[in-house]
Amino acid sequence: MKLRHGFPTIGLPERDDSVMRTLRAAAAIATLTALATTAIGCGGGTPTGAGANGDAAPKTLTYWASNQGPSIEADKEILTPELKKFEQQTGIKVELEVVPWSDLLNRILAATTSGQGPDVLNIGNTWSASLQATGALLPWDEKAFAQIGGKDRFVDSALASAGAPGKDPAAVPLYSMAYALYYNKKAYREAGVDKPPATWDELVEVGKKLTRDGKWALGVEGSNLSNNIHQVFVLAKQHGADFFDASGNPAFTSDGAVAAVKQYVDFMAQDKIVAPGNAEYAQNQSLQDFAKGKTAMVLWQTAAATFKAHGMSPDDWGVAPVPVQSGMPGQGRQVNSMVAGINMAIFKNTDNLDGALKFVKFMTGDEEQKILNQTYGSIPPVKTAQQDPAFNTPDLTVLRDTLATSAAPLPQVPAESQFETAVGTAVKELFADAAAGRPITAELVKERLTKAQQQMPQ
Repeated sequence: MKLRHGFPTIGLPERDDSVMRTLRAAAAIATLTALATTAIGCGGGTPTGAGANGDAAPKTLTYWASNQGPSIEADKEILTPELKKFEQQTGIKVELEVVPWSDLLNRILAATTSGQGPDVLNIGNTWSASLQATGALLPWDEKAFAQIGGKDRFVDSALASAGAPGKDPAAVPLYSMAYALYYNKKAYREAGVDKPPATWDELVEVGKKLTRDGKWALGVEGSNLSNNIHQVFVLAKQHGADFFDASGNPAFTSDGAVAAVKQYVDFMAQDKIVAPGNAEYAQNQSLQDFAKGKTAMVLWQTAAATFKAHGMSPDDWGVAPVPVQSGMPGQGRQVNSMVAGINMAIFKNTDNLDGALKFVKFMTGDEEQKILNQTYGSIPPVKTAQQDPAFNTPDLTVLRDTLATSAAPLPQVPAESQFETAVGTAVKELFADAAAGRPITAELVKERLTKAQQQMPQ
């Protein structure tokens, strides 16, 4: 995302992941974090009382939702009536907690270690394989999928980001997103720019026209680790590189990976179309600048709802595919987005598995998919819901076409979360260097990526 781990915000992305810790560090923090989370959800729902006939009343479910809207409170307002609807249908009460992206992975890792967590939770789809490797999440085999209507209800690209290849998925898709280039129409008109750039060279050329009068062309979030990863992953694909080899081993220092990271940081360091202050930006700050007219462009995943929340009219911005090195978006070197999205998982140790399965079925049902994804501005990963005319707007058409034709899933490897931390931090440090006026050379980029690779588990 969101974004916001995609890219939160509506994407994953999305996310301020500057405090994200690795799986290897999770055990060390688990005891303290578990004490904090015990009051929220301890190994599943508990009985709510007894009925008139002496039978136990339906159990509650605890649910950790990710922050998809412009604020935690906005998510509560969106989700609470939907959870009430589920309670009316099933008699099962859902206790909701919306967890900020800056805390979500740490909270989940602590819960997988301690066994103390919610019944159902949202996860960034890039974490699926990492969390799958802990063994704490329910595997979605054919029997489990049958409880929610079958595996074939979901779009293939969304399922590809639900767990390691060859294994039963660790989660099911809930919201699908893709990156796009959002641009301010007024700023374009004033600078004499008549169309959005299709290549990175064009973006830099346009960006220099838009950087004027105290305003900057492009907004980035240098301290947002996950967003850093999403951007350099796409650029690496365009340079013919991956951050992991075919065996799942880190390959952070290849020429293509170095070129990708340097190209991204150079928007600030060399091209001068990004404000130096963006080196310190965390989750959503680039979106706020865009909404306030301080920047003319932003690369983000499914951002429309956030812009509206900040007072922008849909007529104020346009949406175009993320640029490529040359030509048109597609597969291989023409990939221009990661497969962004949010997945829904069940903790294996829940004592209300039947209720948890019913809840996932409800949230991934056609009607609920239409309601939630339309509200959040994302795309349903459920095929039939995706066909609703509500998802044929110009901006969502760009995102849907990107997911269908030119997006690739981040590596579904057990060490993916460590990758986000190590390489995301390397990019963050390089942005800090750029903001301080230090030259960003290929040698320096390779040095930082070498350091990041050395931090990966052996």
